[in-house]
Amino acid sequence: MSKMSEMLADLRRVVTASDADGKSHIMIDGGPADEFRTGDLGGLLEIWHDDASGPLDPQPCEDKGAGTPILSPDKGKVKIRWFTSGPSPEGAPPEMIADLTRQAFVAIGAGDHQPDTSKHPAMHTTHTIDAIILVKGRVRLILDKEETVIGPGDVVVQRATNHAWAVEGDEPALFVAVLVDRS
Repeated sequence: MSKMSEMLADLRRVVTASDADGKSHIMIDGGPADEFRTGDLGGLLEIWHDDASGPLDPQPCEDKGAGTPILSPDKGKVKIRWFTSGPSPEGAPPEMIADLTRQAFVAIGAGDHQPDTSKHPAMHTTHTIDAIILVKGRVRLILDKEETVIGPGDVVVQRATNHAWAVEGDEPALFVAVLVDRS
């Protein structure tokens, strides 16, 4: 089993609801609703997708994380997910990594979210405000004008800017992300 698969094997999400009498209970207790992975290079693992405004309804409902993972939440929605980033395979030609990365962005509905990849092939923008929390690993946050290394527990508030994540070392990284559509 790869390091990435080992890291993802124990992911658990617990989603609560209220019954007809208003009593809280566990509606879902299990792994991701759905996932998109590019082998050990990275992936998206959906936790929940819901309205970002309006009244909150705690009644049992369909699993709102299910469906084909796409990068951004729908208009007016919030998306909660785990996402992963793996180290680039040793000896892999940069052109191959750039091609695989481009294919992944197209597959998750974000082919038009890469305005400038000259600094890194995974540079992209979102149309959301995001809270990104690094859970495991060390990564370099790459921006157009600067970079910084973040570690477990660090939080990045990503505000629709061009960015990429690059693993530092040989251990994959695991993040939790909350993306809120602001369009």
